[in-house]
Amino acid sequence: MKKLARGVISLALAPFLFAIVAMSTAMAATPLVDTAWLEKRLGNDEVVLIDLRNKIDGGSYETYLEGHIPSAVHSDYLKDGWRVGRDDVVGLLPEAAQFEALARKLGVSGDSHVVLVPAGVGATDFGSSARAYWTFKVFGHDKVSILDGGYAGWKAAYPGRVETGAPVAPAPGDFTAVFQPQGYVTTEQVRQIVDAGNGTTLLDGRTREQFLGDAKHPKAATGGRIPGAELLFQEHAFDVSANRLKSVAELETVYADLDPDLPIVSYCNTGHWAATNWFVLSEVLGHDDVKLYDGSMVEWTADGDNPLLVGESNMDKVRNFLKGILG
Repeated sequence: MKKLARGVISLALAPFLFAIVAMSTAMAATPLVDTAWLEKRLGNDEVVLIDLRNKIDGGSYETYLEGHIPSAVHSDYLKDGWRVGRDDVVGLLPEAAQFEALARKLGVSGDSHVVLVPAGVGATDFGSSARAYWTFKVFGHDKVSILDGGYAGWKAAYPGRVETGAPVAPAPGDFTAVFQPQGYVTTEQVRQIVDAGNGTTLLDGRTREQFLGDAKHPKAATGGRIPGAELLFQEHAFDVSANRLKSVAELETVYADLDPDLPIVSYCNTGHWAATNWFVLSEVLGHDDVKLYDGSMVEWTADGDNPLLVGESNMDKVRNFLKGILG
């Protein structure tokens, strides 16, 4: 009789257990979420929307006030401490306490699903959300996603679901930042990679002109690239006509020449463009070992003892010659 009663209770509870599992699955964090996914979850207290619009995309807090996704809070990617300067080097990872304070102010708690909202106007703009995503991961928060297509994609899909004016400030969250070294690399570690000469792919996400040393970031001491680096301009991952990342199949083609068995260090000028290459390789394509060098060329060139290469190597000349012949 007791066994029967337990069986009846189990059957009665089954729909509720299924609903709980389904809800948990529905809230599972994926690297990219689309506007339909978000629309179904507006008003969910566990979802924290962070609108990152800033000078890079022509946005600001004023732009946010003119229109934003309902419940989204604004945080200027360039001004609010997502990246910090130390010893005249810009674009560095903040200290754990600094980032913890920022995240809590934005209402992020340990169980929050953070959805980062770029402007949705270009590849460099996407880099803001990719870098912020990486920062959350480095400090131990895995429930984080980027809204594919950003605010522009949302406005196009749901023009009637746009708020204006200042929102109610969110209640402070209880997020605790715990540094996770897996995706982070220091200048000293990069120097060790260069000295070793092989075993790791150094992936440069800048323009060809900067890679060759014909141009440089204003904060870099000199032009050039880290010895042994391979060039893959981060914009190649982006569909500039649709203002969103390319499809997985297209991305696999873009990154097909990289050795899948080697660890990868992604860098650029200040770790911004490099964040897109990191995001695609690590989070979308599932590469096991990808690190982001946050200081990148600005930090690398701050030490005159770090080696640099300029111009096109003989191997590059041969490779480009063959590409020209073979198309």
